[in-house]
Parts: sequence; structure tokens; C-alpha cells
Amino acid sequence: AASESPAYLIGRAAHCRILEGRDAYQSQFALGGPINPATGKPYGNGTKKFAEWRASQGKPVLSHEQVDLIENMAAGVAMNDAAVDLLLYGRAEGVVRARYCDVPCQIRIDWTHPQRGIVDLKTCDDLTWFEADARRYRYHNQMAFYQAVLSEAIDQDVPVHVVAVEKKEPFRCGFWRVSDDTLAIARQENEAAIERLK
Repeated sequence: AASESPAYLIGRAAHCRILEGRDAYQSQFALGGPINPATGKPYGNGTKKFAEWRASQGKPVLSHEQVDLIENMAAGVAMNDAAVDLLLYGRAEGVVRARYCDVPCQIRIDWTHPQRGIVDLKTCDDLTWFEADARRYRYHNQMAFYQAVLSEAIDQDVPVHVVAVEKKEPFRCGFWRVSDDTLAIARQENEAAIERLK
């Protein structure tokens, strides 16, 4: 989208690269930009040549710097054995529709592991503060909603995991299982909110 923020674009591209693989990433995004034949270096993002190239792509554009950032994030995830194990088998971007609290709902799960359930990938500025940020952004409510809607579709509560990777050096990656108690409390909060919305 034309109004998409750079941070959102990076997050979306990182999800694609890490969860869907290099082929999907390269088909959905234009990577890099034109090279100046005189210098052998890329044209800057603010140049006319780059703007012309961007306009001709017909898909979201990532500069050379953004491509490097996303590759570093993918490498960060690849260095965390628990994250690799979770993302080795399963399906990316699975859409599930079901009635929940008597309301038609749809979720799009970042990754669904056949035995280990829901995996949500988050990008963050600093892994040290991720748990506090997760509480502040109420990720547990999002995860409880995903778990509940999926449960309506498959008649089973599955575990929920979060993988987070930094958007800066050293690109650390962390892995958490969201506790059943946290999910149960968040589900009650969600259901109360849905009732108020109705």
C-alpha cells in the first residue's frame, strides 16, 4: 500500500522471508534497486533513477539496506534452535474462519505447527524488553483470540508460541510458550469485549 509505513513494510517483508521462504519473498517484493554503472553502487533511495525503478515494479520495494536488514533478521531466527524447530514443519499464513461468541470471525495465523500449535512471529527493537512490550501491546489477547477461533474450527485448544526477533544488531531471537493461565484470562477479557461490541 502507498500509505504503508516503513516499519510495517519491514515487518511484513520479514514475515514473508522467514515464514514463507526466499522464493515467495522474491516474488512478492522488489529487492534492491538499480545500480549506477559509473560507480557500481546502488542509486540512493532519494534519486530519480531509484524513483523511476520503484514506479516500474508493480509491487512493494525494499532498498538494499532494507534487504540486508531482513536477511540479518532471518539469520537471527535461524540461530535460535527452538525457533527453527518450531518453524521447520507447518504452514505459513493459514486463514481460519469460524463462529466465536456467536460472531463470524477470521484469523490469519503466522505459522501453524501440526503438533505444537500456533506460532506468532513478532519483530522488536530490543529483545530485553520484549515481554514488557508484549504485555503493553496485549499480544496475549491476540493469541487468545487466535486460539479460540481455531478451537471453534477444530474442536481443540492448541498451544500458543511466540518467536520474536530484533530489528537491529545483534538480531537476537527469543521463543516463548504463552501460558494456559494467561490465555484463559485473555480469552475471558476478549469474550467480555465481544459482548460489549455486540
